Amino acid sequence: MSNSQTKNFFFKANEFDDLATGYGACLATDMITVEGCQVIFMWREAPEEDVDSGWRFTAGIESQEYVDDPNNLGWYDVNTIANIDPDIIPFLDAPIGSAFERKDGIGEFVESHDSPLADEPSSGRAKDA
Repeated sequence: MSNSQTKNFFFKANEFDDLATGYGACLATDMITVEGCQVIFMWREAPEEDVDSGWRFTAGIESQEYVDDPNNLGWYDVNTIANIDPDIIPFLDAPIGSAFERKDGIGEFVESHDSPLADEPSSGRAKDA
């Protein structure tokens, strides 16, 4: 994963409110954190580390090539993603194995029965665009 200090983020940390504190870290793509896209897929895996919440977030437009490049992903506090897209907040207490998506990329989140993951369960990979 790339060093977050070299990225030009869409939102600045001083613009964030305490919307979803205490959840820990999550994995998100640069489409969300750098480009400012809305979260389309969110799912919760078994955490990889103590600070990992297990949450993974993608904008749903990432190609396999995009998510295979670790420079396009980063670890963030869940509160960061909640500030970018507050629509995720009601789902953050969902158990491991939960997945949600915006149908047709718009509107409210609904439970997803299609995994947004590719081959590796902790890769943070989205479906091919």
